[in-house]
Amino acid sequence: MSPLGTTRLSVFIATSIDGYIATADGSLAWLQEAASSQEDYGYQSFLNSVDGLAMGPGTYDHIAHLDPMPFGARPVFVFTHHRPRPREGVTFWQVSPPVALERWNRMGLGRVYVDGGALISDFLGQGLIDDLVLTKVPVLLGDGLPLFHPIPLSTRLRLEAVKTWPSGFVNLTYSRVKKGG
Repeated sequence: MSPLGTTRLSVFIATSIDGYIATADGSLAWLQEAASSQEDYGYQSFLNSVDGLAMGPGTYDHIAHLDPMPFGARPVFVFTHHRPRPREGVTFWQVSPPVALERWNRMGLGRVYVDGGALISDFLGQGLIDDLVLTKVPVLLGDGLPLFHPIPLSTRLRLEAVKTWPSGFVNLTYSRVKKGG
C-alpha cells in the first residue's frame, strides 16, 4: 500500500551490470542481443499483475510504433511536456508523482507499473515506489543512460527474492522498507 492510498507503485526494469538501462544514444539493442527467446524473466507474470503503466517520453518512444500496444486494455500514462499524437488508451500528463498517485487512487487502479529511469527516480524521490524488480543483465556497457538519477532522499529496501535464469540474467526483487519497519 502506498503512502497516499491504495495504489501500489511497482518497477520492473532491466539494467546492465554497471547500472545502465540504455546506451548513450538510447538504444536497447544490447538488451535484445543478450536476452534469450526461451525466457521472459518474469515479465508477463508481472504485467498480468498491474492495472496501468506509467512511463517517461523516452520509454514511450521505444513502443509508440507498436500497434496494438503490448499491454492489452491497461491504460498507459506518459509523463511528458510535449504533446505527441493522441492515441487511444494513452494519456499524456504533466503532473507530479503525488498528483498522479492521487489520480490513480481515484481511478481505482490497484497497481501501476512505473517505467523509465528518470520517471522511476522522480517517484523514488517522493518516496512513492513500493517495490522493484531489477533484472541484472550480464553485460557491462561502460556508459549509457543510468537507471537511477539523484534523488533528495535515502530509501531503504528489503531484498524479497532472487531468481536466476539460464541466460545469466538475475531478477532482484525489493520492497520499500516502511518507516518503523
